[in-house]
Amino acid sequence: MNNQEAYNSWAAIYDDNHNKTRDLDALVTQKVLGQYAFENVLEIGCGTGKNTVWLAKHAKEIWAMDFSSEMLGKLKEKLDTDKLNLYEVDIQRIWPIASQQVDLATTNLVLEHIQDLTFIFKEAARVLKSGGTFFVSELHPIKQYLGSKARFEAGGDLQTLDCYIHHISEYLEVAKRTGFECVDLQEWFDDNNRTLPPRIVSFVFTKKD
Repeated sequence: MNNQEAYNSWAAIYDDNHNKTRDLDALVTQKVLGQYAFENVLEIGCGTGKNTVWLAKHAKEIWAMDFSSEMLGKLKEKLDTDKLNLYEVDIQRIWPIASQQVDLATTNLVLEHIQDLTFIFKEAARVLKSGGTFFVSELHPIKQYLGSKARFEAGGDLQTLDCYIHHISEYLEVAKRTGFECVDLQEWFDDNNRTLPPRIVSFVFTKKD
């Protein structure tokens, strides 16, 4: 089962099964992006819309992309608004978004499935306005070193998705090469317990003029 098939299968239970990473990511997104003003948003890998619903409360228009038709179907069920534009696409190909169309681009728990980050950052730079914000929230590489990766149980079988480890330095280096400046980097812990390995790492990048 490839990642696209896996996410289509996962969609039916994604919002309801126990998932500390998903839940912490939602809190991180609201805490970080709650400090920013934005109108036009691109969500890269929106899934079932766990963050889309919150973004829609603050944005005038949202473009949301995902390669899972089943995940997008769940998003349609929970968010019915004219401000939402949905695209079923592979984000590793040219995005159906105009250049300089958005002032915020976000990606959450997606880049662990992308082997080469460069294309994603280049496309984010293309669609963002000058000075725009690129928010990235991902499973912390330390958790990956310890064996954590995207997985779920379906029909009694454990389904494990294809994942790649990206070190924090890699995010920073790719961002620099593609015209971004990192203005915020934070590590996030379960129950804010800093004696444990961090679960999430978040970045806020600004597109340089």
